[in-house]
Amino acid sequence: MIILTSNGLSSQELLDETAKYIFENRKAAIITTASVGFKEKDWNIPRLTQELEALGLSTTCFDIEFDDPELLLQYGVVEIIGGNPFYLLNQLRLHNAEPVLNKIGQEHILIGISAGSAVLQGSIELIAQYSPEMNEELQLTDLSGLSLTKTEILPHYKRLLSHFERFEERAKEYEQKHACNVIRLNDGEGVFVSTMDSHKVVTPQR
Repeated sequence: MIILTSNGLSSQELLDETAKYIFENRKAAIITTASVGFKEKDWNIPRLTQELEALGLSTTCFDIEFDDPELLLQYGVVEIIGGNPFYLLNQLRLHNAEPVLNKIGQEHILIGISAGSAVLQGSIELIAQYSPEMNEELQLTDLSGLSLTKTEILPHYKRLLSHFERFEERAKEYEQKHACNVIRLNDGEGVFVSTMDSHKVVTPQR
């Protein structure tokens, strides 16, 4: 199961839906690689840890940059936090993490958060058009993602509507250019991807 989220399992609805897919393996790894300069000290880690512990999971921080990706196979749940999608994607490529994450997504639970969701998709081009400054140091030219799902999301939708000029218009232009549908996700929402083409959107009750 692949779960694409905006800001983690931050609603009861997401926690309840995720609980349906957790079985014997109660160990979770939080991949901190995208949080450049902070990693395991990222301010989101306490909240994310609490969410996973609410599901009866024990948690460990993990960094693809320094830890062997193969070790992730011992965890029943792997969560990739947000941050810099260019840096994250580059590290995943450098350390050949794609086969491992693909196996986890098929056999266990793989959760993406914001940039962590974006890299699991076919491309990070949509995110890149809003925040190209994140790529200034790396100058990454290949924006192809890991392509573990055909589903595409745009995280933090309502929060970013007023933050970027022509936010929705640019999203629509991207959809037209690539003949695709992008799911606008607000914080507290998520998409559960059971197969490459099949997904379920979970939204909190208002």
